[in-house]
Amino acid sequence: MDAVLLFTAGVLVVVVGLAVSIGLHELGHLWPAKLFGVRVGQWMIGFGPTIFSFRRGETEYGMKWIPLGGYISMSGMFPPLKPGGESRDASTGFLDTLVQDARDSSADTIDEGEEHRAFWRLATWKRVIIMFGGPFMNLVIAVALYAVVLCGFGIAVPSTTISSVSECVIAASADRTDCESGDPLAPAAEAGIEPGDAIVSIAGQPTERWADIQSTVRELAGQQVPVVVERGGERLTLQITPLASERYVVDDLGRIVESGGERVTETVGFVGVGPQYVVEQQPASAVLPAVGDNVVRVGQMILSLPQRLVDVAEAAFGTEERDPNGPMSVVGVGRMAGEIAALDQVPILERISAMVQLLASLNVALFVFNLIPLMPLDGGHILGAVVDAVRRGWARLRGRVATPLDTAKWVPVTLAVTAVLGVMSALLIYADIVKPISVFGG
Repeated sequence: MDAVLLFTAGVLVVVVGLAVSIGLHELGHLWPAKLFGVRVGQWMIGFGPTIFSFRRGETEYGMKWIPLGGYISMSGMFPPLKPGGESRDASTGFLDTLVQDARDSSADTIDEGEEHRAFWRLATWKRVIIMFGGPFMNLVIAVALYAVVLCGFGIAVPSTTISSVSECVIAASADRTDCESGDPLAPAAEAGIEPGDAIVSIAGQPTERWADIQSTVRELAGQQVPVVVERGGERLTLQITPLASERYVVDDLGRIVESGGERVTETVGFVGVGPQYVVEQQPASAVLPAVGDNVVRVGQMILSLPQRLVDVAEAAFGTEERDPNGPMSVVGVGRMAGEIAALDQVPILERISAMVQLLASLNVALFVFNLIPLMPLDGGHILGAVVDAVRRGWARLRGRVATPLDTAKWVPVTLAVTAVLGVMSALLIYADIVKPISVFGG
């Protein structure tokens, strides 16, 4: 029963955290829109039927039943087709009708006498600020949550104290993990290093961090060197000969590098020890690099999204396993949060830290995804404002006056993107139900 309650609590934390993140995202649009005089009719979390709402001034605030996003309704998103505000343009084509309906709907949001408050009339920089305000709010949330995790809770980092000592050396390309009779003895075991030993220095080089041990050992393959360890309050000097070992090459994000479809390997010094991990609070200077790394990972995932979705479909409808680093829906994120909360063998502070980091990563994803330059995403509106500014500037150079960019013509793209996002969401939700990604790796 306790596990069920903890699981439910974890899911609720993500649901509430996501709702707050969406609400603040929309506030990131709302505040500059009101500052620049745009009339905002609605501020909503979710889509579909309204759960509740209230009105403050000219704006209705509320929540809707489908928690897959949010929106604010601004006056005059699209310019009229003809100068002077004429919005009607007779046409019979399906796409033309969609475009004209969008213009008409935009015109209907403008109250008589308040034409100057239309979004499309704003200067380019104001429109960019309004549309960037939402993603920027998610970035601010992510930075704040990462600061809580890194500077408040701290993160597990490898220490110079040894946790495990390998018995033998197995090549990275070998398809096994157990030692066999022909395998060479691991150098650390041969030198007499034991679990619990703290490495003080190798070859006369002080080792204050685990990275110091790694970098020193890599360059000493085949050389016998002294290693000083602290054991039971005493310092012992042992002799160790790092063995030349084949290891996979990894990039800055820890992924194995491939060339021509084959994993790239390199020969480095190897001693066969694993570190103990300790929780350490990080300096404030570590926050922005951590957020930046997360932004890069999300961006790379989006660039490879078509193939990743194919992989998700093959896993959901076939026998393939889900990629633990692949995309997931809100359902998958909620399930993962529930599993984290239910890990009663893990200290409560570590579970809270993991869930805060999960929400931070979710906000990074919202930041990056919303900047994709396609309507109806914020990046699409930013692109429209920038293209409009370029057109106007080019026209001025030629001594002409350009009409506002008719972004209503992008409505068919908006509908196509919306349909794709709907199919993608449905696929991910289905996959997260029938074959979820688990924190336990199953």
